[in-house]
Amino acid sequence: MSSSNRLARNAVALGLALLAACSAPSGDDPRADPRDTGKLTLGAKVYAQHCSACHGAKLEGQPDWRARGPNGRMPAPPHDESGHTWHHPDRVLFAVTKDGLVPPNAPRGYESDMPAFGGKLSDDEIWAVLAYIKSHWKSREVLQTRAEMIRNEGKR
Repeated sequence: MSSSNRLARNAVALGLALLAACSAPSGDDPRADPRDTGKLTLGAKVYAQHCSACHGAKLEGQPDWRARGPNGRMPAPPHDESGHTWHHPDRVLFAVTKDGLVPPNAPRGYESDMPAFGGKLSDDEIWAVLAYIKSHWKSREVLQTRAEMIRNEGKR
């Protein structure tokens, strides 16, 4: 093989590797891949059944979600781009969904209306819900900021 063919082959391989790296959700868990149509279908169904009553059918959250309610607890936040869900890595979102808001993902003694779904949903169903939620994060600003936050977390 000539050196020019070898150079061309290496350039194509490098280009494909870079394309794959850029299209993959940086630092995210592949089990919550928002491009997986099977996960999205399951996630939409599970979200509608178990999450939408509090977090909204359109992921909009409860009104005044940034202010404590009369019971002293925080209302359910939105899971769309207007909320803070996208600020958290997948492993934290999974743990909060499975175990509830308990340490290390909430301060000791924190009271929340967010139940632990570990006894109701399988791990695959939880990952599917996260994929469904993540599929609604589409703005360049959110995706770039999230990728940077996840990269920075990996450096700790």
